[in-house]
Amino acid sequence: MEANGTQEPPPRRSLGVDHESLQQPQSDPKRKGGWITFPFLGVAMMGLGVATSGALNNLVVYLIKEYNVPSVDAAQISNIVAGCLSLAPVAGAIVADAFFGCYPVVAVSMAFSTLSLVVFTLTASLRGLRPAPCQPGDGAGPCQPASAGQMAALYAGVFLMCVSAAGSRFNQATMGADQFDDPADRDVLFNWFFIFFYASSVLASTVIVYVQDTVSWTLGFGVSGAASVVGLAALLAGARYYRRPAVRGSPFTGLARVAVAAARKRKVNVATSGELKFYHGPRRSGDGDDKAGNGETDQAPSDSF
Repeated sequence: MEANGTQEPPPRRSLGVDHESLQQPQSDPKRKGGWITFPFLGVAMMGLGVATSGALNNLVVYLIKEYNVPSVDAAQISNIVAGCLSLAPVAGAIVADAFFGCYPVVAVSMAFSTLSLVVFTLTASLRGLRPAPCQPGDGAGPCQPASAGQMAALYAGVFLMCVSAAGSRFNQATMGADQFDDPADRDVLFNWFFIFFYASSVLASTVIVYVQDTVSWTLGFGVSGAASVVGLAALLAGARYYRRPAVRGSPFTGLARVAVAAARKRKVNVATSGELKFYHGPRRSGDGDDKAGNGETDQAPSDSF
């Protein structure tokens, strides 16, 4: 305290930033994400890959042998399904980015995968869901084609698998990348994602297809369904460790809004003489006269904001 009785002001706190402390990770026990999530995501990736490839890689043979579909038609159906599997993830990515986030979309989609394998297993095990067996050239007449109901049951399984691929096939990679801050860790995660993706496809194309061709279709689809259940269980088991970033929106939704706005305003008359004015709308109070008294004024069209 000074002689005049006034108290000295307290020293001002330094507002400088310690850059070293920013670079060092903080030890937060509640911090989520990181490599602790990798085992759960890895099992989920493998399970989904085995389930999808095990159900659809041998679809042409299944249609020809069990549903008496001509080979040309079976190949066309398989090509359409492959195209859907390639395009559907675009819609799944938009839904995850713009509305719900990756984790809920992936979890629900993997549940659809399990349900799809249940349908496939039922079509292989229940005689009423397939036409009568037929061997061309055995003298028993033409093969009986599958009924509309039997094909509907098969297509239901295919549709559910396409929905599963839409929501989880590549959203799993995005979800895995969200668990890391370091770009190097994300690169490693993406490498492992493609390893699991192709390894599961090779495993299903060899082991599962061999079981379907030599043992039984029911067992082959059942093994694929078991892989889907294991993958879904692993994904849900690691739920408490995952980061779930807020939805950031998708650029496709903005493009869709532009297209809708252009369609709705297609009949709006545009000035044909003089200078075109592109910006029009209410002006905030303080920018000019407020004739309406509600804080906003009508702004004449202009070429600036």
